Amino acid sequence: MNNSAMGSSDTAQHKIGSGFGPTSTAEDVLRGVDLTGKLAVVTGGYSGLGLETTRALVRAGARVVVPARRPDTARENLAGLDGVETDELDLGDQESVRAFADGFLASGRTIDLLIGSAGIMACPETRVGPGWEAQFATNHLGHFALVNRLWPAIEPGGARIVSVSSRAHHFAGMRWDDVQWRHGYDKWAAYGQAKTANVLFAVHLDKLARDRGVRAFALHPGGILTPLQRHLPKQEMVERGWIDEDGNLLDPEGFKSPEQGAATQVWAATSPQLAGMGGVYLEDCDIAEPAVEDAEDRAGVRAWAKDPEQAARLWELSAELTGVNAFPAQG
Repeated sequence: MNNSAMGSSDTAQHKIGSGFGPTSTAEDVLRGVDLTGKLAVVTGGYSGLGLETTRALVRAGARVVVPARRPDTARENLAGLDGVETDELDLGDQESVRAFADGFLASGRTIDLLIGSAGIMACPETRVGPGWEAQFATNHLGHFALVNRLWPAIEPGGARIVSVSSRAHHFAGMRWDDVQWRHGYDKWAAYGQAKTANVLFAVHLDKLARDRGVRAFALHPGGILTPLQRHLPKQEMVERGWIDEDGNLLDPEGFKSPEQGAATQVWAATSPQLAGMGGVYLEDCDIAEPAVEDAEDRAGVRAWAKDPEQAARLWELSAELTGVNAFPAQG
């Protein structure tokens, strides 16, 4: 499949031979990268992959703002890391998103890197805000509103915005006739839709922002056991072949460590190899290939997640739902 079939990005959806791979760590991809003077915002930057991302960015010299739904836990987990500050943010609450963004904008600072690493997965049917399905609301709409509200602070001419998606986008495209899953809720299909939305968001954001020198990427971090699995019963993880009855990994080589899992999002946010690129989906610290239909390994990116028309449609819907759009003339 050629690039035009995968979307309107000016960056080809094909590997570039980065020299990194599935076992690369965040430290590996940041070797030789100096982030002194840069400011990063990392949602979920106090737990799981987000915590490893924060640690890696700090080691490279960046200052990191970690907005957190549980600020006390964030402060505890981030204790001892210099150059990190926390603030309160619940991505499932649009008023909380507005309050955080307003507070940040009032500081007068600019953002060089924004990594949307927070998310929820396969939760029981849950409604937030005006009855929105929680996974779509938190994983997508929360980040959509956050980026649009913070847009005045996004540094032109080099800033990057990273949307952490998942291979789970293979589970489902957009359910346009019922995006809020008011009928026939399926926790995994709803998660898949939210992860597809994460990719489509990056596709359209990159189109809107590239003239200002701001680029956006989406990615699959890899399979990692982190607190993201908190909504899954142990028996379900056993049945999926992830762990045994004692909680031990059954296929350690099939899972990444948190340090390896953080690598692709750190690479997306900082790598000079991606200079001038954007709007593509990454995995294993490289640009991913287009997915092969019905492939069992779910590698690569599905066409429905790179469709520019669906990306524009999702942007319009998200702006309508959240009431915020930093690009009203173009969005």
